[in-house]
Amino acid sequence: MKRIQLLFLPFLALGAEDFMSNYEYGQMLYNNPRGISCAKCHGEKGEGKFIGQYYKKDKKLKKIVLQEIHGARINDKTLKQIQDSVSKTHDVMPTYSLTDEETKAIYEYLQKIKNKS
Repeated sequence: MKRIQLLFLPFLALGAEDFMSNYEYGQMLYNNPRGISCAKCHGEKGEGKFIGQYYKKDKKLKKIVLQEIHGARINDKTLKQIQDSVSKTHDVMPTYSLTDEETKAIYEYLQKIKNKS
């Protein structure tokens, strides 16, 4: 019986590892945090991205002007800057309610993919 237990010991040790790496966790969260991908607005590597445009009435100029919406570059931000930004509301960005652990995983993912290019 002890031989059988010893046989399974290496498999138990492997089972103690995380289900996915922190990189994979950050990648998963970045690409689908709560239904809307960060990459849709911030780009594949957090480099920022053009989202769209709309017309707006400019009261000072007294005419309609074309406005563009761009997702901010975030791969050059610090972890604290990203955490602060995610924790407040924005006019365009959805609220995600990410934990500090989730935000850190996204930050580390962005740092790794930014350095790959």
